[in-house]
Amino acid sequence: MERSWGERTYREVANRGRDRLVAILPLGAVEAHGPHLPLTTDSLIAEAMAAEGARRLETRELHALVLPTLDYAAAPFAREFAGTVSVRPDTIAALVRDIGWSLAPRVACFALANAHLDPAHLGSLHSAAEELVELGVKVAFPDLTLKPWALRLTEEFKSGACHAGSYETSVVLASRPDLVRGAIRRTLEANPASLAKAIREGKKTFSEAGGPDAFFGDPAAATPGEGRDTISELGAILEDAVLQAFSSGDAS
Repeated sequence: MERSWGERTYREVANRGRDRLVAILPLGAVEAHGPHLPLTTDSLIAEAMAAEGARRLETRELHALVLPTLDYAAAPFAREFAGTVSVRPDTIAALVRDIGWSLAPRVACFALANAHLDPAHLGSLHSAAEELVELGVKVAFPDLTLKPWALRLTEEFKSGACHAGSYETSVVLASRPDLVRGAIRRTLEANPASLAKAIREGKKTFSEAGGPDAFFGDPAAATPGEGRDTISELGAILEDAVLQAFSSGDAS
């Protein structure tokens, strides 16, 4: 991949210079996403966001490279489902902080393309970002659960009923259709329970939140077209967050 950090040699990275170089870290998870999507769905969405964001940043005369994806995360909401791997929030916070600090001498901005929205994980990323900013690192972290970023995404996303529903399923249909279990997806009835509301009410697992099959929203309504539109908007969000970081110091 042209914009892949991991596929470059050390000289090729060095030749990009530092002043205009943006390192983008895609952050996902290994957790249940209904009976129709793969466990690494969040990673696939983060990678699509990172790739589109990098493409857009190149048109701004910035050099953007996408780092290898961090697949592991704190995922306590999905811990009851087979296949889920959840690590401690402070482990993720320390790892992201250390990655950012390691990159600081080489890049002008460290950007987080995150698609895993478990509150424990988001807390880890905010903690890491705040520490890095205090150390003088320029960080871009658009938290998709907060304004203004959340308001730019789909109606299902804004409803809070969006885990493995139309929003996420559409992105996987657009980027990796081979990984969607189509026959199963088409049989799933919409689950309108709002995961965001359940979180505010103190629920701790998908089942408690009203998602016994680890999905919220309407996976059967998903389309590749919606996915392509969502990827475009996610990339634009990342682009805007990076530009804000360059103009004001950091963006979150």
